[in-house]
Amino acid sequence: MNYRRLGKTGLMVSEIGLGGEWLERHNTEECEAVIRRAEELGINILDCWMSEPNVRSNIGKALVGHREKWFIQGHIGSSWQDGQYVRTRDVEKCRAAFEDLLKRMQTDYIDLGMIHFVDTEEDWEDAFHSPYIDYVKGLKEKGTIRHIGMSTHNPAMVKKAVESGIVEMLLFSVNPAFDMHPATDDLDTYFDWENFQENLGGIDPQRSEVYRLCEQAEVGLTVMKPYAGGRLFDEKRSPFGVALTPVQCIHYCLTRPAVAAVMAGYDTPEQVEAAVAYETASDEEKNYAQVLAKAPRHTFGQGECTYCGHCKPCPADIDIAIVNKYYDLAVMQPEVPATVRAHYLSLGQKAGQCIGCHSCESRCPFGVKIAQRMKRTAELFGE
Repeated sequence: MNYRRLGKTGLMVSEIGLGGEWLERHNTEECEAVIRRAEELGINILDCWMSEPNVRSNIGKALVGHREKWFIQGHIGSSWQDGQYVRTRDVEKCRAAFEDLLKRMQTDYIDLGMIHFVDTEEDWEDAFHSPYIDYVKGLKEKGTIRHIGMSTHNPAMVKKAVESGIVEMLLFSVNPAFDMHPATDDLDTYFDWENFQENLGGIDPQRSEVYRLCEQAEVGLTVMKPYAGGRLFDEKRSPFGVALTPVQCIHYCLTRPAVAAVMAGYDTPEQVEAAVAYETASDEEKNYAQVLAKAPRHTFGQGECTYCGHCKPCPADIDIAIVNKYYDLAVMQPEVPATVRAHYLSLGQKAGQCIGCHSCESRCPFGVKIAQRMKRTAELFGE
């Protein structure tokens, strides 16, 4: 395993990391199997943004006796309220959620205290011009967190974070599809490919700029969404019309300036091994250029669900991310696969229970029209 310096934090982190998101759907033994295999292969950094109590406890159990081998990204502002994830800047709720994280992780400190999910100017104001930021700074002063980080999907917020002087590292969404997506919501200019500069290899100039800015300011990056929710593995869903491999996706991320670790998500130990295969892969196996050469015209970006779960909470208690995943798996085939149908029908709350309030859409980082997708899903599965 190769280790990289995480910017000004000085931490030497494994370039392949562990994004804990998918562990939320696994039991204690399955979580431990993934974490133990990751550790055996040299992974030493994990991210836990999830507030669901069981997954925090399961990760904590797997770290008993191994805590010193891991750097933990723990999020401040990810809370569990009435049985659902809720992002909050309320200090008392943040304190309760963070103390719960420490307790369930069975630790008295978090290496990287993450200012959770700042994607808009309003998010920025709520986080950085309120008692919330004083609480975060206080945690660092006490040593309860060792460094201050922030998570975002928005390059404009990356720039503000770097310029703030407060944020030491960032968890940022990176993959070739996101990088080549124009930085505009204006559909009239969406396909204006003059927005792209040839010397940047088709990368959106705004994203290219923030990579350089982070590198210059020594604000290290850890990567979320390196596989775009698995879409890049499937030629039918890939914007490039050709499937990428985990090794190619990881190589793309690790060749961006300031990137120290790729926080891939894993369901099984075998998926950990597929990611860590990067360390012994040949140059040919890492080469993503031929795939990208078949771009730049693609349609991935806004409107595509990556199953991140930030759309929660849902007043109907629908697990929107998993419903979207089953919908996408279903429409990939001429007929809905029996296994997908069975998994979908086993859900406690289904798409047909959506009340169309659209509150989830205001929280989605990728502009997914969730209410429309819920209606289509209900129709597809015959609700």
